[in-house]
Amino acid sequence: MDGQRLGRIVIGLFGKVVPKTVGEKGKGTSGKPLHYKKTPFHRIIPGFMIQGGDIVHGDGKGGESVYGGAFPDESFKIKHSHAGVCVVSMVNSGPDSNGSQFFITTVKASWLDGEHVVFGKVIQGMDTVYAIEGGAGTYSGKPRKKVIIADSGEVPKNKGEEDTAKLQEFASKHRRFNL
Repeated sequence: MDGQRLGRIVIGLFGKVVPKTVGEKGKGTSGKPLHYKKTPFHRIIPGFMIQGGDIVHGDGKGGESVYGGAFPDESFKIKHSHAGVCVVSMVNSGPDSNGSQFFITTVKASWLDGEHVVFGKVIQGMDTVYAIEGGAGTYSGKPRKKVIIADSGEVPKNKGEEDTAKLQEFASKHRRFNL
């Protein structure tokens, strides 16, 4: 935040439920690799969520997909109301308009059920999510401090075993996820 590192956020993905949504890897229609490295959290609302993933403009007006533009809602099987807080969902502007933008909830958000595709859950770094929310959030959503994703990618399996165990524990408590 404003150039200071806050910590790492690790997100467990629900690939068995929404494989196309979590399979958003590779190159976009522009031919450039799709990743979140050096992109901002451009919308931060205390008591609700932090939003990022605009890999085109960095301001919430853009996004890209390996599927060419927007792609359809894959499944609403995983509910914000069941998954709790620190749920990771797709940003959209209506049905079937998913791109690269995502948000992480900081409250249980049942009103989003059936509107936004849940594709993951924070399994490590929830304190970092809350630090971003509290340190940069405003009720208008425009961050009062700059929050940039320093790096992004998959956690190597040997480093992610503990994280995988946390996700499996979560899934066993919530059998509807079928992980």
